[in-house]
Amino acid sequence: MLAAMLAGCGAGGYTLPSASAGGGRTTASATTSTGGFVYDVNPHVLLANAQDTPDAFPLKPSQCVAAFGLACYTPQLIRSAYDVPSTLTGAGRTIVIVDAYGSPTIKSDLHTFDLIFGLPDPPSFSIVYPGGSPTYNPLQHHGETGWAEETSLDVEWSHAIAPGANIVLVVAANNGGDVLDNAVKYAVAHKLGDVISQSYGAPEAAIRGNGNNLQDQQAHANFVAAANAGISVLASAGDSGAGNGATFDNALFPASDPLVTGVGGTNLFMSDTGVYTNETVWNDKTGCPFTCKDGIFGASGGAPSVLFPVPSFQAALGATKRTSADVSYNASVYTAVLTYLGFLGPGKNGLYFFGGTSEGAPQWAGIVALAGQQAGHSIGYLNPKLYAASATAFHDVTVGNNSFGSPGFSATAGFDVPTGLGSPDAAKIISAIGH
Repeated sequence: MLAAMLAGCGAGGYTLPSASAGGGRTTASATTSTGGFVYDVNPHVLLANAQDTPDAFPLKPSQCVAAFGLACYTPQLIRSAYDVPSTLTGAGRTIVIVDAYGSPTIKSDLHTFDLIFGLPDPPSFSIVYPGGSPTYNPLQHHGETGWAEETSLDVEWSHAIAPGANIVLVVAANNGGDVLDNAVKYAVAHKLGDVISQSYGAPEAAIRGNGNNLQDQQAHANFVAAANAGISVLASAGDSGAGNGATFDNALFPASDPLVTGVGGTNLFMSDTGVYTNETVWNDKTGCPFTCKDGIFGASGGAPSVLFPVPSFQAALGATKRTSADVSYNASVYTAVLTYLGFLGPGKNGLYFFGGTSEGAPQWAGIVALAGQQAGHSIGYLNPKLYAASATAFHDVTVGNNSFGSPGFSATAGFDVPTGLGSPDAAKIISAIGH
């Protein structure tokens, strides 16, 4: 019944396939592959103000540009620029964050983040370990430390947008594809929350067997179950341009799944008081803000999928293949958000500048929680509702491209591959989907 309802929703939905078959998908052959893959995160981090007892961050965005060569945004500024209603907090809704390894200090770090920026602690913050509690090794900077940084960004900034929502952090024992997929499966099966944010991904080219890969099928089955359970699911579209590390355009999974809302990246510009100015596609190679003095960090993902056919809500806009991103959000390190890290040790703990499309997925999850509060129920499968919303609910990003080692795609008026429908005017988005 739900499949039929979704297929006919708004501008067109994605008919839910069988959870056991991965139906409606493009497959490379009839041979099933069990070849494993891993999910990765790549948060981009620069030191802002390391001290063990941080005070409120004292600088305005223009002052950060003068001092550091980048803009710096607080929760209050992001909420203002993206028009997040002050009358909604996400009360009564629950955001689920899924990450590997977790962070040993995330609860105290969130509390410190709240003290710095004048936010209330969440009504409830719980941590779940479906596969057992992992051992954190801070020496593996590109392993556990990267995931701990990601955990901090995800938890703190989903909370920044929806400070009255409950948070459940689901921690996988490692970043194996099957391990993280099982963590999502646990969250869906136990209906831990209303919206799930995944700030990780694997390039589709790395998934052996394409649509016949068992791990990939497991993940897709999770998203079918989530849609049927009324749970919204979001994921980051990637930080290495359209190629995601390849010389050819190559979508990132799970953002490429039509049952998932893929979030691309922008450079967000605003006044010192949080008045929205404009946005461009995040690409440090072709459109780096300011002087780019710290070098090139990345570019927004977004590319056609080889695993999934075009869903009707994108076909109605002229797409011939399923493409991510669906929407976009600030992502550049040069238009950074401030995030607190407390696991690095004395003299190193403090506020850091963060960027990446992994910034956008949890903040969009916060917006969905606000919409759920207004509606009085979970929003559910998100894409058909977003594509049916008025274009005025989005900031249309028309400048830039995500060519970053592969041909990539340019932003255009209306829907485009790097930024999808655009970034949110949160108040209008909530009005469109929060009923």
